[in-house]
Amino acid sequence: MAIEGFDYKGFAQSMAEQAKELVPKDLQPDEQEYIVNTLGNFTMLAGEAVYNDESLQITAEQAVFITQIIAEWSFHKSIDLIHSGIKKDYWDSIMQKIAFTIFEVAKQGVIRNIPQEQLLQAVEHHVIKVYKKCIEDLEQKGIIDENTKEQAESQSNIDAMAKQAAEEQIKEKEAPLNEAESKRKEAQRQREEVRRQRKLEKEMETSEGTVTIRQMKLMSLAMVLKVLSQDKVVTILNKFDDDENKLISHYMNMANLESQLDGDIFLNCLKEMKDFLPSKRKLTKENVMRDLLRLYKSNSREAIEKVIKNERPLVKRFISQAYDGEYSGLPIQVAGIVAQYVEDSI
Repeated sequence: MAIEGFDYKGFAQSMAEQAKELVPKDLQPDEQEYIVNTLGNFTMLAGEAVYNDESLQITAEQAVFITQIIAEWSFHKSIDLIHSGIKKDYWDSIMQKIAFTIFEVAKQGVIRNIPQEQLLQAVEHHVIKVYKKCIEDLEQKGIIDENTKEQAESQSNIDAMAKQAAEEQIKEKEAPLNEAESKRKEAQRQREEVRRQRKLEKEMETSEGTVTIRQMKLMSLAMVLKVLSQDKVVTILNKFDDDENKLISHYMNMANLESQLDGDIFLNCLKEMKDFLPSKRKLTKENVMRDLLRLYKSNSREAIEKVIKNERPLVKRFISQAYDGEYSGLPIQVAGIVAQYVEDSI
C-alpha cells in the first residue's frame, strides 16, 4: 500500500526549485544546471522507491525525512565535485554511489527508530567515507593525480555554508567594542552589581517593616509578568516551585503592587531576570514554526513582509507558507536563521 499523504513527485520538484535559489552564483550555467538536475533526479528516485516499498511501513513524515536527506547531500556533494578538479565524466558515477549509500543508511535508520540526530551523524559519516573512497579509486586508476586528489578531498560545501551562516549571525549581533574591551567592561559591571546587591541586602536586613530581597525579586518579576502574554507567563512560572509560584501569582493580583516596590530595588531585580528566562530550545521544525506563528499574531503581515522585501524568493516563499502553518522544506539550520532574523528585525 502506498504511503498516504506522501507526494514524492511534488516534493522532488519543490526541492529542485529551492536548489535553483541556493546554487553558488559564481558557477557556470551548465554547472548550476547539473546541481539542480542531480538533486531533482535522486530525490525523485528515492521518493518513488520509498513510496512503492510496501514492506517499509513508514509514515509520510518519515518518507519526507529520507528523501530530504538525499536532496540535501546531493546538493552539497555535487558542488564539491564541481570544485574538486575531477572531470565531469566521473561525476555521475560518484554521485550514484553516494546517493545509494545515503538511501540505505537513512532507510535502515528510520526502520530501526534510531534518533534523528544520531541518524544524521551516521549518514554524514558514510557520505564522507564513500566520497573519499571514490576519489582514491580514481587516483589508483591513474585518472587523477595526487594534487587533484587532495583538492577533491578538501571540499566540503556543507561546512562552508554552516560557517557562512554562523559568521553572518555573529556580524549582525556583534558589539562595536573589541572583545578584550568588552570583557573588561562586563567584568567591571558585574563587580559593581555584586557590590550594589550586597549593599541592598544589608539595608534590607537592618530595616524594620520592609520586605526581604527574595520577596522584592518576586514582586518585581510579578510586575513584569503582568504585561507579558499568557504563554510566556506560564513558561516562566514553571521554573519556580509551588510555593514561589503561588506567591508570584498573589503579587500579580495585588491592586497596589506598584506602591510596594522601591524604584532602585526594582531596577536592580530587573537586571537579574535573565536567570528566570527560558533557556535556548533545540532547533526543530516545530519550534521554528511556533516562533513564526507567534510573530504573526503580534505583528501585521505587512510589517513582516517589509522586513524580507529584499530577501531571496526562497526566503519569501518560506515566510509566506508559514502563514498557513506549512513548512516549505527549507533546511532547518537556514529556517532557524530566517526566523531569528525576522524576530530581531521587527
